[in-house]
Amino acid sequence: MADRRPLSAAAAVLRRIQEHAPHSPQLLGFLTLFISAAVLVFLTGLTITAAAVALILITPFILLTSPIWVPVGFLLFVATAVVLSLGGLALAAAAGLSWGFRYFKGMQPPGSERLEYARSRIYDTAREYGGYFGQSKVKDAAPGA
Repeated sequence: MADRRPLSAAAAVLRRIQEHAPHSPQLLGFLTLFISAAVLVFLTGLTITAAAVALILITPFILLTSPIWVPVGFLLFVATAVVLSLGGLALAAAAGLSWGFRYFKGMQPPGSERLEYARSRIYDTAREYGGYFGQSKVKDAAPGA
């Protein structure tokens, strides 16, 4: 049987520390995390330092050649905007032509029922007021006015 003698205070403290001490997989995980974080912080500092040094070295060149870069940048911006606008307009035109083709072929594209409803309303209104079919009868838009 195990000896159940009372432990000294130092032994009790050491036993508690051993109970709460991390196991080797936990210790290895913490060590890996610490090393990875240290490497990332080092690389971040190196990147920021290199960017600052490059900016310091390139700034005189940028300032001396800015009369060239500003118009070139403006022209590139305008050219890009024109190309993107023309592409968007061409896409919208192609979509509209495709919808119109399907509508006139009777394929019932989305929204065609709304167009049919609007057409019937216009037809009924024109027939009611008589101007569309050559009838001379014209109704007053505001009776009693």
